[in-house]
Amino acid sequence: MDIMTLGVILLAVVAGLLGGWLLNARRSDVPESAELSGRLAQMAEGLAVSQNQIAERLQGQERVLSQMVEQRLTDFGKRVSDRLQEQSTTQQKTLGELRERLVVIDKAQQNITELSKDVVSLQDILSNKQARGAFGEVQLKDLVSAILPPSSYGFQTPLSTGVRVDCLLQLPNPPGPIGIDAKFPLESYEALRSAGDEAAKLQASRRFRDDVRRHITAIAEKYIIPGETAESALMFLPSEAVYAELHANFRGVVEESYSRRVWIVSPTTLMATLNTVRAVLKDVRMREQAHVIQREVMTLSKDIERLDERVAKLRKHFDSANSDIRDIEVSSGKISSRSSKIGELQLEDPDKDGKPTLAPPLAGGGKAGET
Repeated sequence: MDIMTLGVILLAVVAGLLGGWLLNARRSDVPESAELSGRLAQMAEGLAVSQNQIAERLQGQERVLSQMVEQRLTDFGKRVSDRLQEQSTTQQKTLGELRERLVVIDKAQQNITELSKDVVSLQDILSNKQARGAFGEVQLKDLVSAILPPSSYGFQTPLSTGVRVDCLLQLPNPPGPIGIDAKFPLESYEALRSAGDEAAKLQASRRFRDDVRRHITAIAEKYIIPGETAESALMFLPSEAVYAELHANFRGVVEESYSRRVWIVSPTTLMATLNTVRAVLKDVRMREQAHVIQREVMTLSKDIERLDERVAKLRKHFDSANSDIRDIEVSSGKISSRSSKIGELQLEDPDKDGKPTLAPPLAGGGKAGET
């Protein structure tokens, strides 16, 4: 209840009292009216004082309430602002992480799309026999050129029969050059892998077995030539899956390849085989170098013998020179001795004829000029 409402109520009470007093004044005597008028005046004054006090209290309570409400609103606004700031920071962080994940997802999607294109292109390559052969030759070329030296292999090398071998490893005899075939029958393998029931799977297995056997026979007949190539050849399968399928479920075909001396290799086993070939070539080169070293050692031995002969001749010259030096030293000593004796030579007084006379020769003296 506000101050205006309270004032209206008080005025209504005062008006009611005045109205009642007027009615009573008409009915009562004049002395009583004067007394009542004084009481009413006192009551009106008291009501005015009470109204002022109530108004002041209400104003004070209103101020306190307003301050409390304002403080509560300020605190609530601060909490709301802090909460909104915290939520905004969390949302920004979440949005940042979401953007990063979306970027990763976009990159993954691009990689998947590119991989799908590569898979489709690979399927197109493998579905075409000529393209499949070229793909196998490229993979074979990469493996061989990465492991062996260029002088130890050749691609599309013609044989004496006119057949061109996909790759010919130039090995010394034995075993001799080894041919590698890079074409493989994949159509029957694809049919085997996509077979839906047992009947289709059995039919595809027979076709796959027959195709591989015919390919083994063709390699043995084309690439194994007595006196020209080695007694064995390699059938390169650019697919580890086909290699695993053969060795897991077609052991008879593998055994037949052994009997025809056609070794079936995958990229992994071919790499191991090429490393073995590299070791063999290195051993051959070492043996060749050993012969060269032996030949050079023999030549060096002959040079050492000639050096010994020349040193012996030089020693003889040194011995002769030493003998001559000793003779020279003896002659030099005698010359020194003669010089000393000449220095000790004494002259006597002149004779009567005025000619000087020499002292008698010293004992042990020899002829002049004797060495």
